Amino acid sequence: MRDFHGVIQALKIYIADGRDIKVLDKDVANILGLTQMQFATLKRRNSTPYPNVLALCKHENLCCNEIFFEETSLCER
Repeated sequence: MRDFHGVIQALKIYIADGRDIKVLDKDVANILGLTQMQFATLKRRNSTPYPNVLALCKHENLCCNEIFFEETSLCER
């Protein structure tokens, strides 16, 4: 299971959607419905915002295994 930084990196890859763009922490905070200050606090504490990530996965119809785990073979494509 990924830690906070791994989850955030996976979200940045998802947000970039194959484009060659730099996704910033503020972009991740925004898509998770967090303020930049809330996100910075979570990052400093290495505390993954599970409810926010799960809500995003549901809203985007994204398999949460792709975000939380290295192995994603459980997700249907």
